[in-house]
Amino acid sequence: MTLGPISEIPPEHGRAIPLIATDMDGTLTIAAKFTPALLHTLEAAQAAELPVLIVTGRSAGWVSGLVHYLPIVGAIAENGGIFYDADHPDGEVLSPIGDRTLHRHALAVQFAALQQQFPHLRPAADNDFRVTDWTFDVQGLSETEITTLANHCTAHGWGFTYSTVQCHIKLPQQDKAQGLLQVLARHFPHLDPATILTVGDSPNDAPLFNPAHFPQSVGVANVRPYCDRLPHVPTYVTTQPEGHGFGELLNHLLPLRANPSSSGI
Repeated sequence: MTLGPISEIPPEHGRAIPLIATDMDGTLTIAAKFTPALLHTLEAAQAAELPVLIVTGRSAGWVSGLVHYLPIVGAIAENGGIFYDADHPDGEVLSPIGDRTLHRHALAVQFAALQQQFPHLRPAADNDFRVTDWTFDVQGLSETEITTLANHCTAHGWGFTYSTVQCHIKLPQQDKAQGLLQVLARHFPHLDPATILTVGDSPNDAPLFNPAHFPQSVGVANVRPYCDRLPHVPTYVTTQPEGHGFGELLNHLLPLRANPSSSGI
């Protein structure tokens, strides 16, 4: 268990971070919404030449618009499934799904099998806008039920993860870390993954906390309730939750870049 305060980020590391790869829901949002403060923070990061890349479980349909409207360098949707940036407005599929129609049908069959055991499961609102995975709402599911769902998916050759918003049926090798590593290799080959900063808040962000890939990771404070069930926990944690925590992190980092002798606000 690490979870040191962000004040322990070595100043020389903070100054040298070449890119922030961050989750969205529960990390950038506050009460499930973007705020004016977030837009200000993203603009400040852009002005400081600190690129931000979003890595989210949200659908391709929802995420494709973010790269057009937010001051970010790109966005990975569906837990590492598909990447969007200004040069890839139609999306670059990262997960080896093969034929999209057949893949979606296979996902639907697996979801129907889960519904036989849990008839109350319903597809998430954004499921029709997905390419590589299938989602249903996590609200109302107990930890035991989530474990049962995960085991069922694994037994039938599928991967499973969940966030504060949704449960995801996906290919076993599809996760945020694998998607991010592909994007870094293809589009940011000059960057060492060990030098970027990853940020998240929930179980589907655990791959971003893997120190073997990303030794510099931060959880916003609302990650704490999940830490006893995560295979990897963040190196550092903010004192504030959700978007407040992301703002706290950037308030610590940006002065380091503007003033090498500064240790933060």
